[in-house]
Amino acid sequence: MITTNRKKVDRKYLSEAMDYSTYRKLVDDLLLEGKVTGPQQSDSLAHYTKLNVQRMQRIDKTVQLLPEVTETLQQISGPQTWLVITEGWCGDAAQILPVLNAMANVNPLIQLRLVLRDSNLELIDQYLTDGTSRSIPKLVVLDSETLEEKFNWGPRPTVLQELYKKMRTEGMEYAAIAQELHAWYAKNKTESIQKEILKKLIEA
Repeated sequence: MITTNRKKVDRKYLSEAMDYSTYRKLVDDLLLEGKVTGPQQSDSLAHYTKLNVQRMQRIDKTVQLLPEVTETLQQISGPQTWLVITEGWCGDAAQILPVLNAMANVNPLIQLRLVLRDSNLELIDQYLTDGTSRSIPKLVVLDSETLEEKFNWGPRPTVLQELYKKMRTEGMEYAAIAQELHAWYAKNKTESIQKEILKKLIEA
């Protein structure tokens, strides 16, 4: 049997991690004070966060897992920790976290845990997008016992990431880019998120 030296995540990050409902409550409670997660505070970030809460509420109610996704999740026989690096103001996170939560809820062996990026820069710096960007959300799937990484995924589905890069290269304004991204998510109905993670689970 061939063994590989897989990356391990320090257990300290899990000791600080939240479950999904705790994360949602944190975001809500901060908003009541006019605040957001992370050190940077602004009216625009609060506005984005408010929109994201609405998105998460909607997707929580409407997400439907593909039959093949549910079947594969049910077959997981060893404990896994799905560690997600996120922030409440991140639009992509709002589209993706409810899907991950629905997937994790299929199998009690899967524990979804969330940590805030800006409180854990050493962690996100291990998972830079294209080696340069602290893009979120980032999902890191771990063996719960050894904390060895099985795979990681994010910050968004591959097709959408390519579209994002194209829009950035073309010099589109952030607001216009965000509008395009959320329109894509709405049209895709979480299918690409589910299928890409399914592929990773099968390959792991």
